[in-house]
Amino acid sequence: MGSFLFFAFSWWGIVVRVVAIVHFIRRRPDFFWIWVILIHPIGALVYIAVEVIPDAGLLRDSFQMFPRRRRIGELERIVLDNPAAGNYEELGLLYLDDGNFAKARACYDKAISSRTDHVDPFYRRGIAEIELGDFAAAMPDLEHVVSSDTDYDFYRAMGLLAWAYAQTGQNEKADALFREATRISTISETYYHYALFLQSQGRGAEAREWAQKILDKKPTMPGYLRRRERPWFRKASGLLGRLKAG
Repeated sequence: MGSFLFFAFSWWGIVVRVVAIVHFIRRRPDFFWIWVILIHPIGALVYIAVEVIPDAGLLRDSFQMFPRRRRIGELERIVLDNPAAGNYEELGLLYLDDGNFAKARACYDKAISSRTDHVDPFYRRGIAEIELGDFAAAMPDLEHVVSSDTDYDFYRAMGLLAWAYAQTGQNEKADALFREATRISTISETYYHYALFLQSQGRGAEAREWAQKILDKKPTMPGYLRRRERPWFRKASGLLGRLKAG
């Protein structure tokens, strides 16, 4: 009993609680975990075992940030002497992964020419343009991709094109393409964008249905996928809350 109380109030007990709380804030798992963490450091250890350790695989992206930034620096020097399309495509992809969408778009502008016969640089530029909010520019890029390969990137290209249509007031095109994409694809991003589109059209019941479909996937997902999908679960829950309040 003495050792149990010692752990509870020792600096080790404080450390495991801090680690667990920081992870909870960053990853936003089920809310009941915060009570498990706060009740006792043993609860924090349980949380670390169940949530933090399995999440370690997702941390690889954080560790890859440094070699990615190093490679970006190398390619920035390389393209000065060798502005080949392949070099600009690789640099553009690294910028996309790094969240630098303006520079990614500029790289794909240089990589794409009249001789470009594959769709990936158009697709990646379309993603950068959507992230920058330039939906009008994204449309022709994504139209080129979808017309060349309907199921490109597991139908994500189709879902993004539908979102671009929705954001440029082409509601009939957006609705038709969202219907086609969601008939085949189960990508949460597409479901969420469709729900937002339906909300904007005053179709609240349908918007709730598609937001709920995102959350309905959660119980049957493997743990590693649930962790990756958490941002979409949070967005879907927030949208459902707004729809109910409205």
